[in-house]
Amino acid sequence: MQFETLAIHAGQEPDPLTGAVVPPIYQTSTYKQDGVGGLRGGYEYSRSANPTRTALEECLAAIEGGRRGLAFASGLAAEDTLLRTVCRPGDHAVIPGDAYGGTYRLFAQVQQAWGLTYTPAAGHDADSVRAAIRPGETKVVWLETPTNPLLGIADIAAIASVAHDAGALLVVDNTFASPYLCRPIEWGADIVIHSATKFIGGHGTSIGGVVVEAGTFNWSNGRFPVVADPSPAYHGLQFHETFGTYGYLMKLRAETLRDLGAALAPFNAFLFLQGLETLSLRMERHVENARAVAAFLDSHELASNVTYPGRAGSRYRPLVEKYLPRGAGAVFSFDCAGGRAGGQSLISGVTLWSHLANVGDAKSLIIHPASTTHRQLGDEELRAAGVGPGTVRLSVGTESVDDLIWDLEQGFARVAATAGRR
Repeated sequence: MQFETLAIHAGQEPDPLTGAVVPPIYQTSTYKQDGVGGLRGGYEYSRSANPTRTALEECLAAIEGGRRGLAFASGLAAEDTLLRTVCRPGDHAVIPGDAYGGTYRLFAQVQQAWGLTYTPAAGHDADSVRAAIRPGETKVVWLETPTNPLLGIADIAAIASVAHDAGALLVVDNTFASPYLCRPIEWGADIVIHSATKFIGGHGTSIGGVVVEAGTFNWSNGRFPVVADPSPAYHGLQFHETFGTYGYLMKLRAETLRDLGAALAPFNAFLFLQGLETLSLRMERHVENARAVAAFLDSHELASNVTYPGRAGSRYRPLVEKYLPRGAGAVFSFDCAGGRAGGQSLISGVTLWSHLANVGDAKSLIIHPASTTHRQLGDEELRAAGVGPGTVRLSVGTESVDDLIWDLEQGFARVAATAGRR
């Protein structure tokens, strides 16, 4: 079946008791068991599994082209749990040099303290990734595409080959693209992750994260004892040997999720399922509007350095055409004239664009990093992070694009008036 059909139907059989075609919200913590030692359809406690969450996990796996998915309370919870089910202290990972700040902090402050080391590399460049790999130590190669915040596009197939030659796992954060625009598993990714908070939910109502496994990685290649060796927590069970292509996800659910407890609430799973039903329609409008806004900014005298990777002049255009043929997403940045003061004036001058630190909503969102997410940095530190004093990030929504451009014009009028008064 095609993407649009799977997003509405996959994992969502009519309720056997009532015939309801929308998956019910199973707002329960526990389940009555089928006798001593017998699980009720595989459910015992909602931290490990819940029927509403199962429907979401199956749907996401279907639209990503993966074997199975697992949902978590946040995107960072998904990332942390993923790594703890792959690595041991002393292992090494390669991450993008411009990784999302939350992901970078997870590696730098949480995982590194636990004993996992990492090396940043240019995530769009296979040679850079190859140079960062440590033979015998690197277990994970981590990509974002597009990256947050610099909108780099990764050559997924080339980097998958590099990772697999080293016996490493390729993990791709597909949050900014969504599975409608990019399907990394088709290009060699072993695991895909999402912050479902963004485009999957689409309406800014819920926080959640997802891991989808391709089901093709050889966990018994001698380099991943966490998954392949007998588990002391399950009476010596060998997850990969016992469950085959489901081995990693079974380990992730039955042990790491159970023990860390970062389970997605049933109501949030229900809301994400609602979001998936319109994902294809929303992404088409997001992309259409983003292209128009980027073109407007390209021609505006108070805007420069538009980073939209789908632009004709972008160095990433060939990779966009290969990996994101339906469009390069809806998040990008530009530099507003006037530095910090200019960026602040623009934000103060718009009304339709919501000023907040999120992306992926139907509503258009805007933020000035130098005054908010990066306010602790000086101008030189900002430039080192790839963010200018006047950089403004946009998440283009699904409103009328004429209204969005009109509103940006009001913001630029404020920028010009502020500069004139000085």
